Amino acid sequence: MTKRKRYSAEFKAKVALEAIREELTTAELAKKYGVHPTMINGWKKAAIENMATAFSRKVEETPPISQKDVEKLHAKIGQLVVERDFLSDASSLILGPGGKKR
Repeated sequence: MTKRKRYSAEFKAKVALEAIREELTTAELAKKYGVHPTMINGWKKAAIENMATAFSRKVEETPPISQKDVEKLHAKIGQLVVERDFLSDASSLILGPGGKKR
């Protein structure tokens, strides 16, 4: 079974920009970059649809994390540390210090 090839955002943008310019056909771009023409058309469509966001003045910020959420996360971290330590001690008792069964 072959693995899917992943392309960087820069590569996709470069190919999409060339497709938008229409200096070469989609088939020629596909041959040039070794990418299926359907992928190029998808990247071109996505680039055109998202182009307006590059010029928007409104900067989208990530929502701030409340103090309550931070405390909740700290409590979860503490719980996980206790569980990890417990399991580490238990496994050393069962398997011995070297990690092998007695």
